[in-house]
Amino acid sequence: MSEVRIRPRQVLILIIVFLVVLMMVHRNGKRTCQGPEYLQAMFVQADTLPTIYAVTPTYPRPAQKAELTRLSHLFMLLPHLHWIIVEDTNATTSLVRNLLDRAGLEKRSTLLNIKTPSEFKLKGKDPNWIKPRGVEQRNLALAWLRSHVDDDRHSIVFFMDDDNSYSTELFAEMSKIGRGRVGVWPVGLVGGLMVERPLLTEDGTKVTGFNAAWRPERPFPIDMAAFAISMDLFIRNPQATFSYEVQRGYQESEILRHLTTRDQLQPLANKCTDVLVWHTRTEKTKLAAEEALLKKGQRSDGGMEV
Repeated sequence: MSEVRIRPRQVLILIIVFLVVLMMVHRNGKRTCQGPEYLQAMFVQADTLPTIYAVTPTYPRPAQKAELTRLSHLFMLLPHLHWIIVEDTNATTSLVRNLLDRAGLEKRSTLLNIKTPSEFKLKGKDPNWIKPRGVEQRNLALAWLRSHVDDDRHSIVFFMDDDNSYSTELFAEMSKIGRGRVGVWPVGLVGGLMVERPLLTEDGTKVTGFNAAWRPERPFPIDMAAFAISMDLFIRNPQATFSYEVQRGYQESEILRHLTTRDQLQPLANKCTDVLVWHTRTEKTKLAAEEALLKKGQRSDGGMEV
């Protein structure tokens, strides 16, 4: 075997390269990143920004890992996010635990579980709007937050469904929410419209109404993805929870009525003119060929986690 010799000059070059990389990553002792200015600013200011607790109810289904993997990339990019995943299961699953581990999010996540009562579960071909979804899971997350979060430090709660599409810029906007405030912004592709949005005063500082087409008489006719809440409001209002005993489409109004009024809402996203979240839905997975294999005692994903 031939001997490999490293010359002092080569060692010096390697040291210089290493130091340059180190300076780029820890410029002035702070984290930096490549990307738009708002993203770089969040890295630099990560230790001073309010923690955003993103609450994601989830349940076992063929597309679950794909949905959660897509969301996990946001958390990898945004250092001040903490992910609370609440599984609709009797115990936490290895699939979700493995996903958090592979994403490196063990220290910035909390994994909980609670089963939805059978009388509130969708049956067969029920449309997904016929029964309230995520009530147990969101309420368990709120109970965890109230008992674990230090109210002396400002933090924010966002209800983050696993099938929506989110821009990283949304979380930069969310970080501007003041203590005791609820921030609001437009949501694309929801309520039968291209965009649902708050309507503002001429100076853009107050919400005067909403452009909702579906059930506009609701106290807060907005989507769950259209707002985030300062954590101190939940501490001061322990009665604020989600409920099964509300009309279809009233979950948002049910939680917000305990916490704020329309006049107190904080408009964000460039005076509610930027769309930074979309109410997308994943098409139900078609597995006719897989079902045929199962009838033969076979499967395509034997020994694999999909």
